Amino acid sequence: MAYLWVAIGGALGTMARFWLANTMAVLTGAEFPWGTLIINILGSFVISFFGMLTGTAPRFAVSYDTRVFVTVGLCGGFTTFSSFSLQTIELLRTGQAGRAGIYIAASVILCLAACALGFWLATVLGNHTGGSRPAL
Repeated sequence: MAYLWVAIGGALGTMARFWLANTMAVLTGAEFPWGTLIINILGSFVISFFGMLTGTAPRFAVSYDTRVFVTVGLCGGFTTFSSFSLQTIELLRTGQAGRAGIYIAASVILCLAACALGFWLATVLGNHTGGSRPAL
């Protein structure tokens, strides 16, 4: 049954990624991959926040199927590291090394920050719901 939940989550995550990437391209233009950057930041936050709240010593007990639906399916289908890699190479290939560098730095720093924020927020929420404080 877990495979079905992963497939459903993956389909939903992929559709959300497609919508958000296209929406951002319409809003900001195609010169910089804002959609992929935002997707990876959101995905990094969601996977860490949900993982901390429902993982070992969970504050909110959920089934294994629910965990894999969100983390493997939804977040796996939503985040786009392969797109990030391709877009970085395209920026470099077209002589836009500066933009590529900014994109790499922003992606790594902001996604790690979003992940840390997810851990922190889950820890704060856990402390208010009686859960134990997890280590980073």
